[in-house]
Amino acid sequence: MQMSDQKEIAADPATVYAALLTPEVLQACVPGAQDVTGTPEDGFEATVTQKVGPVKATFKGQVTLSDLVENKRLTISGEGKGGAAGFAKGGAIVTLEPSEAGTLLSYDVEAKVGGKLAQLGSRIIDGFAKKMADQFFANLQAHLAPESAAGDEGDAPENGEKKGWFSKVTGRS
Repeated sequence: MQMSDQKEIAADPATVYAALLTPEVLQACVPGAQDVTGTPEDGFEATVTQKVGPVKATFKGQVTLSDLVENKRLTISGEGKGGAAGFAKGGAIVTLEPSEAGTLLSYDVEAKVGGKLAQLGSRIIDGFAKKMADQFFANLQAHLAPESAAGDEGDAPENGEKKGWFSKVTGRS
């Protein structure tokens, strides 16, 4: 599976870059993350629980960072095993550029899945991967600039998911 996209983040490139290297921020932003530990130098270990179609699994994996160019670019490589559900492995090249809104984050992802996950078919897997990426960047935006992600408090969110997540992370309702 390959996927590329760009997202506007309302924070400067240095802030976005630093956030991508912080285990606590990654844990708050990765959908289903239960635990993220480690350092950018040694890599991260993560435990993530997700449901893809009818398959629900807890993945334990490692993520390494390379080609680090401060505030501009990094390469993320990872592999996770979900027991009988299968495995996922892949990488992403992430670039950051200053923009009027803050930072234009671009990414190119290449990933491979195996086991029961692979049996679901590329349409389900691709849709799930896109949803996960969108959710990660919405969470990152909410973490870095909650006022722009949450909008006015009197406005109802378009869907309950964003407000529910924001409430869980911040403890505010």
